[in-house]
Parts: sequence; C-alpha cells; structure tokens
Amino acid sequence: MGEQGRRHAGWAEPGPPGPRRWVPRTVRRLASLLVLAAVIEYLVLPQVAGARHSVHLLLHANLFLALLGVGLEIAALLAYSVLTESLLPRHRVRYGRINRINLATLAVSHVVPAGAAAGGTLGYRMLTASGVEGPEAGFALALQSIGSAVVLNVILWVSLVVSIPLYGFNPLYVTAAVLGVLLLGFVGAIAALMTRGEERAVSILRAAARRIPRVSEDQIEGLFRRLAQRLDELGRDPGVLRKAVVWAAANWLLDAASLWVFLLAFGRAANPDGLLVAYGLANVLAAVPVTPGGLGVVEGVLVPALVGFGTGRAVAILGVLSWRLVNFWLPIPAGGIAYLSLRLGEDSAGPGARPEPPPPPAVAP
Repeated sequence: MGEQGRRHAGWAEPGPPGPRRWVPRTVRRLASLLVLAAVIEYLVLPQVAGARHSVHLLLHANLFLALLGVGLEIAALLAYSVLTESLLPRHRVRYGRINRINLATLAVSHVVPAGAAAGGTLGYRMLTASGVEGPEAGFALALQSIGSAVVLNVILWVSLVVSIPLYGFNPLYVTAAVLGVLLLGFVGAIAALMTRGEERAVSILRAAARRIPRVSEDQIEGLFRRLAQRLDELGRDPGVLRKAVVWAAANWLLDAASLWVFLLAFGRAANPDGLLVAYGLANVLAAVPVTPGGLGVVEGVLVPALVGFGTGRAVAILGVLSWRLVNFWLPIPAGGIAYLSLRLGEDSAGPGARPEPPPPPAVAP
C-alpha cells in the first residue's frame, strides 16, 4: 500500500511536529483571547468616539507628555518593588531581582483569569528561591496585596468626600463602598484572630487539619504562629508600617498621575479629584476576579466616569487606552523577559543566583 493509501486508511506516519505543537493548547487559547481583546480595545472602542475626531487627536497628541506618562508608570512599578522590599526586612534580596519578580507576577496576573492567585504563587516561588523563608514570603506577599488594596480604598474615600459636593452622587459609589467595607472587615478579622485570638484560631486550624489527608497539625500550627509573630513584630515597628503605607500610596498615585498625563497628551486636563474617583472606582471593581487584570472592567468604568466628570469622550477613550497600553499590555512581554532572566540566573548560578559565601580564612598552626 502506498503512502496515499496509508493516509486514507487513517494510519499515516506522523510527520515532524509543526511549531504549534510545541505550544501548549492552554497558552494558545490565552494568547488568542488576549489578541481578540486587544483588537476590540484598540480598533473597536475608538470608533465610539468618532473615527475622524480620534484620528485628529492622535495626530496632534503631545509626544513628550506621552513619554512622561510612560515614565510615571515605570516609577509606579518601582515604588511597588520598594513596597515589597520594605516588607522583607530580614532578607537582603537585591532590589533589581525584586523588580523582575514583580514584573513576572504582574505578567501572569494579566494573562490568567483570576490571575492574582497564580501571580502570587509565582512570586512566592521566586522569593523562596531567592533565600526568603516560606512563611516570610507568604506573609510579605499577602500583606502587600491586602495593604495595597486598603490604601487604594482610603484614596478613593478621600476623593469621594471631596467630589460628591461638587459632582453629586453616583450608584457606583455604593458598590465601591460596600467592597471597601468588606475588605476592611476581612483585614480586621484576620488581624484580631492573629493577635488576640491566637489560641482559639490554632485549635480551629488543628481541628480542620485533622480532616485533611497528608496535612500535619503541627506544621499548620507552626506556620500560623510564625505568621502571627511576624504580624505582631510589624505592629510593634511603626517605621516599617509607615514606609509600607507610603510606598503603597506612591504606587497608586503615580499610576493615577500617568493616566492624568495621558489624558493631557490628547488635549484635556482632567480634574484631579474626579480622576481619582474614577481611577479608584475602576481599580476597586477590577479587584473582582472576572477578567485578567481587570481587562474590560477598568476601561468600561473609567471612560464613562471620566466623561461624567467633564472629560470629552474621544479624549477619555484615547487617554485610557494609551494608559492601558503601558499599564496592562507592556508588562506582559516585559514580565516574560524578566521571568526568563530569573530562570536562566537560577540555572547558571543556583537558587537566587547568589554566589556562595567565601570560605573562612585559614588559621596558622
């Protein structure tokens, strides 16, 4: 039977795998969805503003301000890395390495639905590979995420107090306020459980661990007590806490400043109080794990909110999309490169790419 007959019989010899076979199906699907989202976001949405007006604004955009917006976004990422560093006082992880870890986790969170959990897992792995103990790494990442969300809610509430008398009330404010109250209640309950109800929490955890196969009660208790001890130490060190709050606020405010500059690049300066309300609402609602990195949610809330605060629709759409280009899309390839550099560093120099300590000097007999 010839080759053609074997193919018709259904048992032709497989040829060499094509390039698509080297890429996992899940990755291909995620990439396809991201490409589709990018097409909708950057080709369809500008049509809402009117093609002629959009082209006019693009041709007359201020390039210097656009570059300044990119710089502010980079500064926001650097501030977030300082926040990470401030929560790891016992470990000397290089600041450049922390930057690459945060970029890699950010890229994962922008690709995978509910990606904050996947990004946190990757960040935990990278920090422990850098020499940070597991409980310390978990505590720092959890406190960084929750504390940053609390700071964002405080910024939003302060902005609402200023803007409501000027612009009136919006039903979205209720949703954001409820989410903020739930977050603060959760944080308060965890803190009280770890500082004032430690023994009761330990008994509950041990009882739960007994029902989980291959889980040691002693290990669970030890982990919880170490986390509680770390929280207590942080509470007794207000300097570290103040530094963390300052850098978390710097991260959000620099990101919001980048958005403001991108709007200005298209010819319209947004009112700072209205912009902070719109920015806070969009990011608080984007915390609900519906899409990767709040894709579609941020744009869907920001644009009408900015228009409601007096920004022209065309300027709002183009400004938000330009800002999201550096806020959401560019960290994906940058994070991929950062992840590869971390992995290559581990392969070439061991975990954490840290050199071995020099041997002790010989003592003369």
